[in-house]
Amino acid sequence: MSLLILIQLAVHLEDDLHDRELAARIKKGDREAFRLFFERYQASLLSFLVSKGTARDDAEDLLQTAFLIIWEKREEIRPDRSLRSFLYTIAYNRMLNLFRDRKDQDPDFAYKLSASGDNPEEAAENRQAIEALHKALEVMPEKRRRVFELCYLQGLSYKEAAQAMDVAQKTVENHMALALKELRVALKQFMPSD
Repeated sequence: MSLLILIQLAVHLEDDLHDRELAARIKKGDREAFRLFFERYQASLLSFLVSKGTARDDAEDLLQTAFLIIWEKREEIRPDRSLRSFLYTIAYNRMLNLFRDRKDQDPDFAYKLSASGDNPEEAAENRQAIEALHKALEVMPEKRRRVFELCYLQGLSYKEAAQAMDVAQKTVENHMALALKELRVALKQFMPSD
């Protein structure tokens, strides 16, 4: 194992331990711990929300709401669970509600496919692929869809997703494998042929 990998593991473990300590302190009403938690995650959460197609002003409102909910529900915090995962789940769910409630919003918010140009055929194919993706996600069992959203769209690790959903990590791994298999089948016509 290289020195760089060992350093990254050590930093990740230290961050995880620090987050657990912050969670325990926040649960007790420690405002300084909450401030530190906010400073640690506000920029990355804002970037995440904007990357999903949320207007910056809306993303800032969602961010504030998510942190406010963490503070208001602090007594329910479980320090052995990822508080970061809880924060992102709150923000993501609020974002979905925002898009659902706004009819003028681009419906492809969370599943944008990048177009390499202004080719109308390519844009039409991208829209069709997005529609196929939405349909595939709609028919998935709820837990499987949730795993996909947490791991793929929110970028949580399998361990963090398992903690957020209060299930075993193996359950998350199985659901993710099945979700990807189902999506490969549903999107087969849009994948480049070998």
